[in-house]
Amino acid sequence: MRIIPISQQGSGAFNNGQIIENKPIGFPSDGGFVRPYSSLFYWARAEGLIDSTIGLHPHQGFEIMSFVLEGNIRHFDTKMNDWKPLEAGDVQIIRAGRGISHAEHIHKDGVIFQIWVDPDLSKTLQQEASYDDYKGSAFQVTETGGTSIIHYAGENGLMRLDTPGVDIRRIKMTTDAFQWEGNKELIRSLYIIGGSGMLDGKTIEQDDFIIIDDGSPISITPHRGGLDIFAFTVPATPGYPTYAHRMIR
Repeated sequence: MRIIPISQQGSGAFNNGQIIENKPIGFPSDGGFVRPYSSLFYWARAEGLIDSTIGLHPHQGFEIMSFVLEGNIRHFDTKMNDWKPLEAGDVQIIRAGRGISHAEHIHKDGVIFQIWVDPDLSKTLQQEASYDDYKGSAFQVTETGGTSIIHYAGENGLMRLDTPGVDIRRIKMTTDAFQWEGNKELIRSLYIIGGSGMLDGKTIEQDDFIIIDDGSPISITPHRGGLDIFAFTVPATPGYPTYAHRMIR
């Protein structure tokens, strides 16, 4: 298990600091200690300090997800050729396929995760680009004791991904401990959105990024005030050469 505090994550900015980012998984130029693993290629938390637009730019092959954590954003791409609003709780996925260009407008105080996964570029680069928007109210929520779980993808999830074996959920804890069984075939990546608590005897707090890849069971206990965790699970071995793997070789 590795805990990467925000001070050890990558960073970036757009439009002279109008949009700021910390990047648990960034590009080499972003700094930080973590590079892509399995099918998980990129992860940024972006926040709009004022209304600001990231201009039109291209993507290919990857699946690019935007999770709106706070506030509002608008999104444009050359597939739908229109601006679409997204608000807190909403999610969008772009399957970039043979190619698509998009732009994003983050309103003041808007906060998003943008996460890229590699669904096997040897296949997706042959496909037409596609996208889906999901309203936050459409996702299934399960309640257990003092814990509620929003299921985005995988078990009980609504999102459709071409990348195999992905499970995405948001875990909101108030008082009770949360237990997650171990599995050596999976890598679990956790981002602490808010609050603090204990994970297997270690303190975790807001903006920590945690990678659990040893197959151990997970036990999380919130401190007073609760704990809000975004959890992204991928296979330990995706079953195909990823872009990052090919570049490293």
